[in-house]
Amino acid sequence: MNAPIAEVWDALVNPKVIKQYMFGTNVVSDWKPGSPIVWKGEWEGKAYEDKGKILKFEPQRLLSYSHFSPLSGQPDVPANYHTVTIELSRQGTQTKVSLSQDNNATDEARQHSEKNWNMMLDGLKKLLEK
Repeated sequence: MNAPIAEVWDALVNPKVIKQYMFGTNVVSDWKPGSPIVWKGEWEGKAYEDKGKILKFEPQRLLSYSHFSPLSGQPDVPANYHTVTIELSRQGTQTKVSLSQDNNATDEARQHSEKNWNMMLDGLKKLLEK
């Protein structure tokens, strides 16, 4: 992304900014490891409230959290949570964003997640580079 690492990091943890590129989602967390994180909004006409826990928080470098969506239709048990990890690194005046999500139940679920993350990252890039 053609933006300083501090701006990219702020966009990842500032609820007002997150809402602008993450499909209007409201995010609530104090961002401390072990603390809850909640995403609330509407997706394809359905209200949702996803949840997880902050696993790692290293400012301007690493954000990792667990994630569960009731819309998945899966039971709310630890085995059905994803781990999302976002790593940032400086590349001159740009910032490299690496994102991974594990524990997708099916290939279809993985493809759905990839599509959503690509849209979200494109939105983040457009927001930061305008």
